[in-house]
Amino acid sequence: MVYCKRIFQNLKGEKMSKLFDGKKTLKLGTEKNPAVVNVQTEERVKELETVFEENGWEYKIELEPDKPEDITDLNILLNPQKTKIAEKKVGRNDPCPCGSGKKYKKCCGK
Repeated sequence: MVYCKRIFQNLKGEKMSKLFDGKKTLKLGTEKNPAVVNVQTEERVKELETVFEENGWEYKIELEPDKPEDITDLNILLNPQKTKIAEKKVGRNDPCPCGSGKKYKKCCGK
């Protein structure tokens, strides 16, 4: 399999490579890509361990009292993005949805 690497130039003339590298992103919360969470207290560690274990997610909790809490990966797992469904567009030659009886291109699609 051959991968193409495209080089683009930004406005300053600097070369930039394309962001897509052809590799799949791993699913978060699996053995190969565990969720990483930073917390400040032992109580919070125990609290988050129960949440991860109830859902069967792989995780890595780091206890660092001097750094702010970061539970971004947990929030992503708890609130997955929903698939968006695009509405069907009106074709040029379809009847106009306003109910005039004319074709869309002759009525509201000017």
